[in-house]
Amino acid sequence: MQTQPLDMQSFISNMPKAELHVHLEGTLEPELSFALAAKNNIPLEFDTPEQLIAAYDFHDLPSFLKIYYAGMNVLINQEDFYQLTFDYLTKAASENIVYVELFFDPQAHTSRGVSFETIITGIHKAQLDAEDALGIRSQLIMCFLRELSAESAMEHLKLAMPYLPWLVGVGLDSNEKDNPPAKFAEVFAKARALDLKLTMHCDVNQLDTLTNIKQCLDDIQVDRIDHGVNALQDPALLKKIQQQQMGLTVCPVSNRFVVQSLTSKEVRQMLEQNILVTINSDDPAYFRAYLNENFIELQREGQFSTQDIVTMVENAFKVAWLKDSEINQYLAQVSQYARHVLKPSPTAHA
Repeated sequence: MQTQPLDMQSFISNMPKAELHVHLEGTLEPELSFALAAKNNIPLEFDTPEQLIAAYDFHDLPSFLKIYYAGMNVLINQEDFYQLTFDYLTKAASENIVYVELFFDPQAHTSRGVSFETIITGIHKAQLDAEDALGIRSQLIMCFLRELSAESAMEHLKLAMPYLPWLVGVGLDSNEKDNPPAKFAEVFAKARALDLKLTMHCDVNQLDTLTNIKQCLDDIQVDRIDHGVNALQDPALLKKIQQQQMGLTVCPVSNRFVVQSLTSKEVRQMLEQNILVTINSDDPAYFRAYLNENFIELQREGQFSTQDIVTMVENAFKVAWLKDSEINQYLAQVSQYARHVLKPSPTAHA
């Protein structure tokens, strides 16, 4: 008995996976952007989708956010949010993603005059239809824009009250500079009282990021941290993350735009220290890489083993905001897949 050479790309692509860190607005592909712009009579600065992609020249978080927010202007009607969501879930299902926790940024739309009801209803209908048609399950996380006021965040939490059954948690994203987690302590405490899960972005190599991670753990008491790579620099923070079995949602390709690295060394360190590190795509339409591409590029750079890949996929299910019984069902799928693919193959005697 011996094993045949394994195609890592195929191994990754065909494995059942979960994605926990993907911004719905960050899945807006250029072709859909142009279609919605034409439908809604929204002028664009570019003549073709190819020209738009060529403008994706990001070198740090602010340069990305400038284009990211401009791109949202084409989202106007319930049907637009439906199409955006259904298109992403279709793509995710094609990559054998079976479960997703989706971020969305309502403030970026209500500030343009789009109603909260329009946004969340379009998204929710697409989630239901995608689960029915494609078998992909998803839950929704409402993010607050950290450069806006805490009062605005609280206002949007109140707008979400009629739709609480459609939400699994709240998050905090966008420009981290001068916008620490503590700024939003009251709104996150309110969200927890509403039985919503809590997560916050602590982007890689941002100013005061270690202070922000500490606030996430001690003051806000989040259930997960998005990114959080810099926790490796502080043994005390790392120990807390280990003890609390807290998931970190790392996004390799988007990290490369900010720090010119897929952070494969850091991911390796997390695995070695039994941190529940997960791999995600962040804003795949802008970074031109969905979840499979993130895993494949990370594996190539860091030479991760099949067991490393399985562990990271399992981690995502372990820290997903699901019932234990549901988590165990997904873990069984991953285990069954790995056993089937990695089982020894009989070979003829010479």
